Amino acid sequence: MTAAVGFAAVFLLAATGCGSDGVIARTADSVSRAVTGAASEQDAARVAGWLVGSFSSAEQAASSGEHFEVVLHHARIWDERDDGIWLYVEQALAASTTEPYRQRVYRVWLRPDGVLESAVYELPDPLAYVGAWQQPGRLAALSPISLSKREGCAVVFGTITDELAEGSTNGTGCGSTLRGAAYATSVVTVTPNTITSWDRGFDAEGNQVWGAESEPYEFRRVADRSD
Repeated sequence: MTAAVGFAAVFLLAATGCGSDGVIARTADSVSRAVTGAASEQDAARVAGWLVGSFSSAEQAASSGEHFEVVLHHARIWDERDDGIWLYVEQALAASTTEPYRQRVYRVWLRPDGVLESAVYELPDPLAYVGAWQQPGRLAALSPISLSKREGCAVVFGTITDELAEGSTNGTGCGSTLRGAAYATSVVTVTPNTITSWDRGFDAEGNQVWGAESEPYEFRRVADRSD
């Protein structure tokens, strides 16, 4: 998601009327789980499975003057690891898919406190891995120690049901210098076939300086992980 669009991978606000510091649970069961953080390894596998694949915002872009047509890819990497589910993420404008403006690695994992988190990492040489979503094996020589973790930028999923997962970053801890920003926020909703994301940057006074202003980006699945 560059200055023009803002993301994620990564992982963003559905139209729930929430602010950038959290999400609103939709059912009594969701409220309970949001309070207790009682996620499971099954939840982690389900959410990661929903993320894997290729997505497009073409439908939204066709009817919106604010949103660009963006393509988003998540591919699983490092299947042998047992410390979470690792994903390579690539995002680009549909008009220039070979020049992605965002490349990240996500770690979808169940924290010791029972909370499901998607941690965000930067690659050491992003341009060397353009298109790796089609050939995830190209990242086999890397490991978590090769990456740079973006502290404060993890998405924590506070609502998880059989049909959706909703999460967000926490407060102002995700630093950003893009276009005069001091910090960035992300709010995300993931379902089996959609990813709704809202990435925004704010200056030190809390004024938004980048990202979609009126509503989040809406990505629809265009290919499964097996394609």
